[in-house]
Amino acid sequence: MTVAEALSVAERELTAAGVDTPRVDAEWLVSHVLGIPRSNLAVERDREVPAGFDELLARRVKREPLAYVLGEWGFRGLTLKTDARALVPRPETEIVVERALELIDSVEAPRVLDLGVGSGAIALAIADERPGARVTGVDTSEAALELARENASRLRLPVELRLGGVEAAEEGWDLVVSNPPYIPQGVLTTLQPELDWEPREALVEASLHEEIARRARTHWLAFEVGYGQAERVAATLEELGYSAVKITRDLTGTERVVEGER
Repeated sequence: MTVAEALSVAERELTAAGVDTPRVDAEWLVSHVLGIPRSNLAVERDREVPAGFDELLARRVKREPLAYVLGEWGFRGLTLKTDARALVPRPETEIVVERALELIDSVEAPRVLDLGVGSGAIALAIADERPGARVTGVDTSEAALELARENASRLRLPVELRLGGVEAAEEGWDLVVSNPPYIPQGVLTTLQPELDWEPREALVEASLHEEIARRARTHWLAFEVGYGQAERVAATLEELGYSAVKITRDLTGTERVVEGER
């Protein structure tokens, strides 16, 4: 099967499976098995696609997230290993990192806690873009922590990773940043089936924003929040005595990050 034929087959099957971006996903799958950038596919139309493509396509047709199928995903210039041990790193979470870096910009060797570190995306991006920051990531999932450790090792970034939960926020930090579970249980069945492959405990809302805000001993606090939640979380921070409470929108215009200062 040539590249052109593989792209046609994949696009057709992914469209039938209900994938939102069938052509783009087809290009990712073909370029991945070839080990070339997507931009090179146009000049490789007659090249034979190697074994392994059919297996990857079958996984995506079943609506397994593309990032899991590929085994890696980009996040703010980093390439992270991705699998079902942790959530797929998403573009909106890059806005959380952007705000975190802005908050600690003037602090020498800031102490940063990523609460619910998952794959390590936030913690590793901060460590990468702010040399000298002392970054710690904690998670209640040992499986997620192992994935974060693998990413830290691959990227050679100095992040402390350990088992822990909300209590870690009480240790004293310059910044606590968190992307806690925020999807309401009742909404999950209405969302794309790719979410069924991701760890449920990292998705379903557990009312952690308020608990973290109350218990955190930190100068700054920054949260990722779900659609329609920003105003409520911002009001909670103000009620708990945080000042300079601010909401930042992501690239789609959704209110995505809530931050405050103590």
